[in-house]
Amino acid sequence: MSDKVLSQFKQEVVEEKKETGRKLKIGIIGTGWIAESHIQSYKLMEDVEVVAAADLIPGKAEKFMKRFGVEGVRFYPSHKELIDNEPDLDGVSVCTYNTQHAAPTIYALEHGIPVLLEKPFSVTLEEAEAICRAEKASGKFVSVGFQPRFDANMQMIKKIVDSGVLGKIYYIQTGGGRRRGIPGSTFIEKSTGGIGALGDIGCYSLDMVLNAIGYPKPLTVSGYISDFFGKNPKYNGADAARFSVDDFAAAFIRLEGGIILDFRIAWAMHVNTPGDTIIFGTEGALRIPSTDCWNGSVGGPMTLYHDVAGAHVDTVIPILQNTGKGGLFDKKIRSFLDAIKTNGPAPVPTSQILYNQAIIDGINKSAALGKEIEIEFHEI
Repeated sequence: MSDKVLSQFKQEVVEEKKETGRKLKIGIIGTGWIAESHIQSYKLMEDVEVVAAADLIPGKAEKFMKRFGVEGVRFYPSHKELIDNEPDLDGVSVCTYNTQHAAPTIYALEHGIPVLLEKPFSVTLEEAEAICRAEKASGKFVSVGFQPRFDANMQMIKKIVDSGVLGKIYYIQTGGGRRRGIPGSTFIEKSTGGIGALGDIGCYSLDMVLNAIGYPKPLTVSGYISDFFGKNPKYNGADAARFSVDDFAAAFIRLEGGIILDFRIAWAMHVNTPGDTIIFGTEGALRIPSTDCWNGSVGGPMTLYHDVAGAHVDTVIPILQNTGKGGLFDKKIRSFLDAIKTNGPAPVPTSQILYNQAIIDGINKSAALGKEIEIEFHEI
């Protein structure tokens, strides 16, 4: 891969257990960078065959499958032609660029096909709501591509919160980013990416804490975005001329239950991190070290701050090793396939990620208006 930032993600190649019976028929819509991880994971699963692929660029899907040694695939120039001509599909991976997430997802649902939709959920809240309506009407499901959910350390964060050791959660500081890490390709143009760092890695940090606290409804947002690094040739070379999304975002979000969320995310900045994630509770606090590139786990051992018999105690939570076969991406793919077999529920449901997208959309809208806004949801 040409993009050094994207190539920081390492796909683990692990043998998957063999299964018998009918193989699930999967289609891949969009054969860009993220589709590489999808096809590698699907190839590990004995109960799957990728039978179709679609891409708007002529010949791209064919070259993609040839590169990964996948034969017997039928190719189409659009998601509509793929779905119209493949009536036996059991599911599709939607791996298009951000601004094209909604259309193929909705079309697949309208044809009774479950969807694994890559993150971010969409670009706008309105698109996310449209997907949720189509999902509800179809009786099928959409699972959103948040593989960090399957990391043992991420799961430990939720276990700590659920245990009650932190007491009532009242304030959360979260975010992350890279000192230098602006991607290229379709990520940096408004017409294709739609949103920048905010949607690319910001959605992960939001999911980490929102999932831990049960995804309370967001109420208001005061947001800020900037593009100082992306548009400067000093930091972004020739890509600066076409850069039209955010490279930094920050927000102050009020959630149901009286919880305040202080958020910041960056593709580039003059500091190594905008800060660790800290979950403040009335009985304790949890510090989660930041990561360089949101690789799916935490940045180091976590620390629980609490009182024991009147004394201040710092308890270090050691890094946990993930168990079972496959890396996090493989586990994401496996969870989707297993959900197809049971007709749901979705491993990462849209009912949760709708709130994630509402915050991202709210930050953009608030930044454009230069003031705090209320988040308005419409009926699903």
